[in-house]
Amino acid sequence: MEEALKNQPLSYPLGLIEPCARLLTIPHDRQLLYKVMTVENLIRSVGGNYLHFNRVDRYVDLSGSNSLADINDGQQLLKDEVANSRIKFEKATDFTAADYYKKSRSRTYACCFSMENSNYIWEHYGNGSTKGKVCLVFEFSKLRATLNKIFLPGNAVLECNGMKCHQIFSINYGIIEYVDWDVHEANKKRLPNPITYTYLKDKIKYSEEKEFRISLSAIGVGTFTLKDGSNLHFPDSLNVPFLFKTAIGNGTLRPILCAPETDIDYLYEELNKYKITADIK
Repeated sequence: MEEALKNQPLSYPLGLIEPCARLLTIPHDRQLLYKVMTVENLIRSVGGNYLHFNRVDRYVDLSGSNSLADINDGQQLLKDEVANSRIKFEKATDFTAADYYKKSRSRTYACCFSMENSNYIWEHYGNGSTKGKVCLVFEFSKLRATLNKIFLPGNAVLECNGMKCHQIFSINYGIIEYVDWDVHEANKKRLPNPITYTYLKDKIKYSEEKEFRISLSAIGVGTFTLKDGSNLHFPDSLNVPFLFKTAIGNGTLRPILCAPETDIDYLYEELNKYKITADIK
């Protein structure tokens, strides 16, 4: 890291498959993952063949709603930031470890699920729809295999402003660790890998989520330059290719669960437009 100055263009460090697996808690292969969303968002995802990933520093505090967006998602812990701010890079003395973690956070995306089909996720997610809400049920090992194949070096290509780019995102999987966010320290012995902060959340506010997440992250130093000489902009979200019809056929995606108020006829009708026959319950 000492060789990489904060404004120095990087030579396209390519993304890796689960480089931080040893640092994360990974569920057993047959673990089911639950994702509640609006019917409208499901149809958009099916029509576009994608899974939606949010940039972790772009979650918004939706005050007054049931949704509990974590504005501290992926952020270095409060007690860590004090020490991190004192640590500087030898060849970039105005660039601290705290700056490194902030930049890493701005280049990290997450797609979130729950380990449990709980009342909590039905209450807090997928709200505000005129057509109701659904819960997608995935089998972890099959979802993992599907996405790893997509991100395998040589398979994946990024596109930005119509230009094809090297695939710079590493994919990781893990169960969220819930801590006392105000006092917990992750840097007591050594500076943690930035991925650590992506998988820590406040236990008081969020432990009922029982969250599992998939993360995409790019290195937190330097800049990424496109072919036209401009710098790569990291958008607020990414859509990762995902074929819902194939996922249903091979068992990656299990039955679609519906809330009582869901307009099931509308859901069947919209899925039928994409020639998708799903088990809807």
